[in-house]
Amino acid sequence: MTDDDTAPDGGTTDDASSAATDGGVALDPWGSAAVDDYPKLFEEFGIEDFADVIDETPDPHYLMRRKVIFGHRGYDAVAEALRNDEPAAALSGFMPTGDPHIGHKLVFDELIYHQRAGADTYGLIADLEAHSARGMTWDDIDEHARDYLLSLIALGFDPEEGTLYRQSTNRELQDLAFELGSKARYAEFEGIYGFGGETSVSHMQSVVTQMADILYPQLVDEPKPTVIPVGPDQDPHVRFARDLAARMRYFKVTEAYASFELDDDERRLLAQVYDSLADGDADGEDADGDGDDDADDTLRCEDAAERLREADTDEQPWGADQATTESLLEKLDNAGMEPLRPRVRFLDRNATDEAFDALVDAVDGEKRVFEAHVDSFDLDRAAAEALAREVEVDAGGFGFVAPSSIYHRFMTGLTGGKMSSSDPASHISLLDDPEEGYDKVKAAATGGRETAEKQRELGGKPDECPVYELYAYLLAGDDDEFAEKVYEECANGDRLCGGCKEQAAELMEEFLAEHQEKREEAEELLADLDVDLDVAESRRSITPSAEE
Repeated sequence: MTDDDTAPDGGTTDDASSAATDGGVALDPWGSAAVDDYPKLFEEFGIEDFADVIDETPDPHYLMRRKVIFGHRGYDAVAEALRNDEPAAALSGFMPTGDPHIGHKLVFDELIYHQRAGADTYGLIADLEAHSARGMTWDDIDEHARDYLLSLIALGFDPEEGTLYRQSTNRELQDLAFELGSKARYAEFEGIYGFGGETSVSHMQSVVTQMADILYPQLVDEPKPTVIPVGPDQDPHVRFARDLAARMRYFKVTEAYASFELDDDERRLLAQVYDSLADGDADGEDADGDGDDDADDTLRCEDAAERLREADTDEQPWGADQATTESLLEKLDNAGMEPLRPRVRFLDRNATDEAFDALVDAVDGEKRVFEAHVDSFDLDRAAAEALAREVEVDAGGFGFVAPSSIYHRFMTGLTGGKMSSSDPASHISLLDDPEEGYDKVKAAATGGRETAEKQRELGGKPDECPVYELYAYLLAGDDDEFAEKVYEECANGDRLCGGCKEQAAELMEEFLAEHQEKREEAEELLADLDVDLDVAESRRSITPSAEE
């Protein structure tokens, strides 16, 4: 992004850039906030379809129901916690480079939804990033930070139940960032963000601070499922934070079948092979395949190798590629007569000697202890994960749960291009005079036909219409029936653009008037909060020439 081109999500982080694959979709938090092919994100970046979890989500927000929120990473853990009234958290943040606008309202609404659903909710001002990555002065940052917080509170965020903070004044956050930095490598900043010799150290530091933001809710109280609502351009940050969270853990829990380690693809393949062998044993067949009805039918690695080769010859549908099959065969052949038996494995990643000994003591039932791992034959994966986290936290570790995320579509600019803070006509600021908001909607581009006659005959194109987006994302509120009515009337040719824009303009004018009244009411609440709104003064004593 340039200094004045702000992504409409204003998401938690704004630092990771992920180079597109050849011919693929670029996810660049500093670049153009536009995605032409949302389904392609599922394939290229592993983002999951939100439709898969909406039925598990308690009282889903209208942004979820209307598929404005289209994707997620690991949100099922958050949804389960909310359903069961278990600890969960939501966090997102805002880089104060300009006025908050209707694109930012998407994230405001998502935070408020999760707060009302029972999650511990955090809103942060990414002021360190604004200063280091955008060169914003601290005076401007203070002004914009205040505006973001006022709008968030005015829209319904409860500051007494939630937490608001600034990166620059949160020492606990900065200490966490320092610890996370010990697990981050410069090569990752190059590969993920495109950083090079011209990148300032403070800019890189702000990235690690944003990783700390994402994990901060788990530091405050306890490890818990945490969702980060963002636009898809912020996904590189989420992936990096998930990686760092795993690297900070004392133990990694995996599933194994023998002494050797497996990657995920090998593990899936071996599970199928093992099940086929075990099923044969259950049916009274010669499970080890040696043709003898011997007393010892222990399954061994060589049995699995033989079965895998038979399956490959018979073209049975194991679903693994050739490279995975060959690498697994090599491991099985090397293990030979070693018994093949499912177990859960605790791998020592960062554990202290005391923590490792505590884990050994805590694993009940049959187990085998090795120098750098412990195998349990009685625990399932979920129980092992819970035990590993409990031991880690008791021993002074973080025990982070991998952070989750939800992704919303970008709003189209009112002029038909992307929504940009550098183009006032393309967006509506939450600080705009209501009359100005009315005028901007009236002047907006539409998905209508060239003439009213063609509109009636062919219908409009609501899927390409910035004005319909205003209804779906904001103006229809929780009224799905109204949003659907506008869509259908447009698509059927029963609604013409002039009347549609007039209705939208009036609703926008009403929304802005009400919102700004609530902002005034929020002034008193904000004044009572422990949030420093005058960081510029203290920063001048550190960098006296920074504002010159």
